[in-house]
Amino acid sequence: MKHTISALVENKFGVLAHVAGLFSARGFNIDSLAVGKTDDPEISRMTIVVDADDLTLEQVKKQLNKLINIISVHDITKRNFIDRELMLIKVSINKKNRQQVLEIAETLEAKTVHVGMKTISLQIVGSLDKIETAIKLLKPFGIKEVVRTGRIAMAEE
Repeated sequence: MKHTISALVENKFGVLAHVAGLFSARGFNIDSLAVGKTDDPEISRMTIVVDADDLTLEQVKKQLNKLINIISVHDITKRNFIDRELMLIKVSINKKNRQQVLEIAETLEAKTVHVGMKTISLQIVGSLDKIETAIKLLKPFGIKEVVRTGRIAMAEE
């Protein structure tokens, strides 16, 4: 099962490496990892998406909580939460399909960030479903490059 973990950590050198190392030592592949400062510059929030069963994830959470620079760790998967991801996607265009790609972009509420003779680059912000839908819709035109930030999330309450 995919779990979304929200962790508050001290904004110090090496914390990210320790957290990633803990998952690596357990043989987990981190599907997504996003880290950024909070309103307090000494604290960062990590959003980690990992595929693990509940029991194993509980053990990892306990070990995370033992790390000195960890403030709190919460699995928000089963709670109501808000999530977003940012994607930049470069798609092939030509005279015949340019308008169709622009219409798809408008439907997705994407922002056009660059238009060239042979490609268009779009910025898309949204849920994982929206990002995956965008990729499916644009794939037939020829995706040249995709860059994604990874999921950020926070509990509603």
